[in-house]
Amino acid sequence: MLIKHSQAETGVAIDLTPVIDMVFLLLIFFLVATTFHQTEREMRIALPTASAAEPISTLLREFVINVDRDGLIFMNGRQITAEELTARVKEAVAVNPEQKVTVRGDRAASYASIVAVLDICKNSGIQEPYLDTVLEN
Repeated sequence: MLIKHSQAETGVAIDLTPVIDMVFLLLIFFLVATTFHQTEREMRIALPTASAAEPISTLLREFVINVDRDGLIFMNGRQITAEELTARVKEAVAVNPEQKVTVRGDRAASYASIVAVLDICKNSGIQEPYLDTVLEN
């Protein structure tokens, strides 16, 4: 018995299920990666304004050091001492001589406390510590 197929049945079908799965996996990956990266930037630090503020390039994993209005130093969401900061930065520079460091000082913090953190970074081998600011309106 000869069975005839209509032309619609013999067409080529493309299965989009793997493509859709891959898109969802990439979406989840970028959402999670962004969430982890933002934890350092979510501290309640009122940054000073600057007319030339730019986004930070993150070619290498950078350290974000926060200095609050009372001059306390925070790293990875917890308070650390100047000695702990020195040890961590020296350890990171030993592994990667081009280590990037961003210092986020509250605009109400004393200039001396922010300079102390910058000095620790420079004395520990950081070539160019970045002082974070926000773009003024």
